[in-house]
Amino acid sequence: MEVSVRDNNVDQALRALKKKLQREGVFREMKLRRHFEKPSQRRKREKAEAVRRYRKVMRKRLEREGF
Repeated sequence: MEVSVRDNNVDQALRALKKKLQREGVFREMKLRRHFEKPSQRRKREKAEAVRRYRKVMRKRLEREGF
């Protein structure tokens, strides 16, 4: 990953880097890897995340289509 610094504006480059890292999911990955997660816990968490995403999609679809 690469971010260029323009006009010695390091703050802007740092913001761009953070945004790229956030989009790639690096911060989330670091948070998950702080402690060991048993495979059963991992499956349970991933299943819950999938359900949450599905419910969000259905809620948005309901708002858009209205039924």
